[in-house]
Order: sequence, then C-alpha cells, then structure tokens
Amino acid sequence: MPKDILLIGAPLDCGKERRGCLMGPDAFRTAGLPRALRDLGHRVRDLGNVAPDQNDLPPRDGLKHLPETVGWTTALSRHASKAMEQGLPIFMGGDHALSLGTVHGVAAHAAKQGRPLFVLWLDAHTDFHTLDSTDSGNLHGTPLGYVTGRAGFDGFPPVPTPVPLQNLCIIGLRSVDHAERTALETTPVRRHDMRQIDEHGIAALLDPFLSDVAAQNGLLHVSLDVDFLDPAVAPAVGTTVPGGATVREAHLVMEMLHDSGLMTSLDLVELNPMLDERGRTAELMTDLAASALGRQVFDRPTRGF
Repeated sequence: MPKDILLIGAPLDCGKERRGCLMGPDAFRTAGLPRALRDLGHRVRDLGNVAPDQNDLPPRDGLKHLPETVGWTTALSRHASKAMEQGLPIFMGGDHALSLGTVHGVAAHAAKQGRPLFVLWLDAHTDFHTLDSTDSGNLHGTPLGYVTGRAGFDGFPPVPTPVPLQNLCIIGLRSVDHAERTALETTPVRRHDMRQIDEHGIAALLDPFLSDVAAQNGLLHVSLDVDFLDPAVAPAVGTTVPGGATVREAHLVMEMLHDSGLMTSLDLVELNPMLDERGRTAELMTDLAASALGRQVFDRPTRGF
C-alpha cells in the first residue's frame, strides 16, 4: 500500500570530530531517494532540513559539542513527534547523534498512541554510552544510552517514555567499548555480533524480534548506520570497522522489514560524502531504503562503479 513518506534532513555534524556528515541529506537527495520512493508509488514530501535549537548550555570538558548536540536533540524530537502524526518519516543524516532526538520524539508519539516502541539498531557499535562513560567524548556514541533512560544526561531533555530494554535489537556489532559491554551484559537487550550472523544467518536473528513487534502491536523505529555495512561496499563513513554486513545481508534485512509492514520511522545516518567513491555509498543506502519500502529485486537498478 502507498505510504505518506516525509523526508527530513538533519545535517548535524557535532557527534564526533571528523566533519562531513552535514552534507549527508543533500547526498541522499542527489542519489535519488525521493524519486526512488515515488517510483514505488509512495506519496513523498521533502520537508527540507531541520536547524538546531539555540540554548545557553555551557560546554563541558571531555564532551565534544555538547550545547550544539542538545540543540539538535530538542529540535529533532519536536520534528519527529510532529512528523509521526503525518506519515512515515525518514531522517536523513547527519551523524548518529541525530537519533538522540529522533527516537526521543518517536517515543513521545508512541506514548500518545498507547503503543510500545521498538527500536532496530543496525550498527557496528552499541552507542550505549552515557555522558559519564564515554572516553572519546563523541556523543554519536550515546543515543541508545539516552533513549533507554540511563542516568548521566544532564542538560538533555528528560526522557519520560524510555524505550524498554527488551524492545531494543542491535544487529551488526563488531566494535564495543568495555564500559558499554559491562552495562549491556545484564540487560535483556538483543545484541547480535557478526559471528552470530555468520553462524546463524541474519534472518534467524531478526525474525523473532519482528514477531515480538507484531505480537505487541508496536511501532518500529529503524536506525541504519553506514558502518553496519562492510567498508568495502560502503566506504563513506568515518567509523570504518572491517567485517560488516554484505550488500545481500543488508537487503535481506530491508526486505524483511517491508514484508513485515512494521517499520514506522527510519534513520539513515553517518553518511560522509567526503569519504565516498563516486557516490556509491549514498546510492547503496538509497537502494536499501527503497528495499525497506517495497522495491523488489527485479526493480533494483544495476550500476557499475
């Protein structure tokens, strides 16, 4: 069935030191994301780019760009909550710090609807740090810590409706800091590294999670980080970790999401066009988004890179 899809640019580049992700939204547009979704029969509106809110927060030693990140969080939460009332929003990043705001806003909408929120995190990292546990000070490593209600986020908006830990599934892990591992070990968070994918196949890991979303009539937010993919096929990311998902594995995840009909919002994050090769990563991410929204293998363009 055709959907009302809202494209929202989030050109934030404050979650880490390496710059370039602020060009991500326009790279997705240039790669043909709006056209690809319209070609599938969806009604697509591009709402342009969000700007961060202003605030008077002081910088904090050891944390990079804290006031700016909080400004993006409040702005994106507001836009996400409003967009959920109008259709299926796709947030075009921007680094993964954008999910501090998008998941916060989607969770607020889910609470209004009286439905549980589930989050599928496709990423090489857990992003489960707090402001106190991060050694790097890179706040793109904190979204899941924040939206699940962990303590230690002074200055950020309160999280009145945290995502329940059992409603979170992380797939693609291959780089997890010690502090995050320690914090996650005793939780019900579903976390699957590349060895599990190798041993069991990605469908066997994802299917039980989707079944739980359906059984509980949940909303499903999907956050797709470029570094979920192997850097050999998706080089345009500043956090490359070898051994990631193949193109076929990634498309299978997206096709399963479409088959389930459960996805209600989507982040596309960490695309750094400065590091791309003739736009191949932007085009692959666009193709994956199209697969999640109904493109079949016979519709998929063949490209030479």
